[in-house]
Amino acid sequence: MLAATALLLSGCVTAPSGPPPLSPEQARVRILERLPANVSDRQGWAADFQTAFTTQDIALNDSNLCAALAVTEQESTYQADPPVPGLARIARQEIDRRAARLHIPAALIDAALGLRSPDGKTYAARLAAARTEKQLSAIFDDFTSMVPLGQTLFGRFNPVHTGGPMQVSIAFAEEHANNYPYAVDGSIRREVFSRRGGLYFGIAHLLGYPVDYPEPLYRFADFNAGWYASRNAAFQNAVSRLTGIELALDGDLILRDSLDPGATERAVRSLAPRLGLSNAALYNQLKKGDGPEFAETRVYARVFELAEQTAGKQLPRAILPGITLQSPKITRKLTTAWFAQRVNERYLRCMRRT
Repeated sequence: MLAATALLLSGCVTAPSGPPPLSPEQARVRILERLPANVSDRQGWAADFQTAFTTQDIALNDSNLCAALAVTEQESTYQADPPVPGLARIARQEIDRRAARLHIPAALIDAALGLRSPDGKTYAARLAAARTEKQLSAIFDDFTSMVPLGQTLFGRFNPVHTGGPMQVSIAFAEEHANNYPYAVDGSIRREVFSRRGGLYFGIAHLLGYPVDYPEPLYRFADFNAGWYASRNAAFQNAVSRLTGIELALDGDLILRDSLDPGATERAVRSLAPRLGLSNAALYNQLKKGDGPEFAETRVYARVFELAEQTAGKQLPRAILPGITLQSPKITRKLTTAWFAQRVNERYLRCMRRT
């Protein structure tokens, strides 16, 4: 009877859901334990990491922390605004390319760059001295706002698309700035180039969406290729196996800038009778590919069901996207898989660090 009573009472006790959240001070201590010893201003880095995790309600466990540290180390080696080799040359090539497209004479470009900017230096001198994306972005902002030819060449387009210690997309930051915890210094674009802003938006991009990947490797690929790219590439792989149509496993399920269907959509359309879906329904479900809901759609479930029947085995639900990286900053052939694997190596080293 005593044993039964004890068992009954034990059944009424609610098991703890997990360890209590860390205080800000405890969180910073944990971050300092994982930061490489040679990082300068380690206290400042720890504070900005802690704020990014806490204000976004992202669990500051060892795996998440090491994931964020690994991306930061890969992208900038812990520099808030890392220098880019040959940046001035890259920027001038972009200006000349756009001028040629608009049939603007080179002499006119040289004259515009010879004008003095708000800091008293000519745009040409500032451009020649630019070493970081923050400096280059500021030059283009001044150039387009102060020089009439700058509006003709670039309008409101700034060719600097990423920045900060995690090289996060500026467009992503601008779309996810509603709960930004700091007073904005002029613009979200400028915040991205700061340590605090770059870490906040970088961690949001890396960890701020739900996935059930078997390992962080696929989050690292998504960080480079876009949310859910690894899941979508696995879906494309299943479609390809089922249809015999070779597809680029890039994670892009539809063409958003075209009225014509892309290769993946066309391949899925060929399965429409077996899927029991119209072309319009297929499109509406494929359109959910940039969010978690796609994994709940009929097209996702049926494609994997049919493909696994054909293959006679279970197919992966995440694979590394087959994307070759394209950027003026990249001088050798690199891929999303290369990026993800390099970050994963850093992640594993961090997890082993005591």
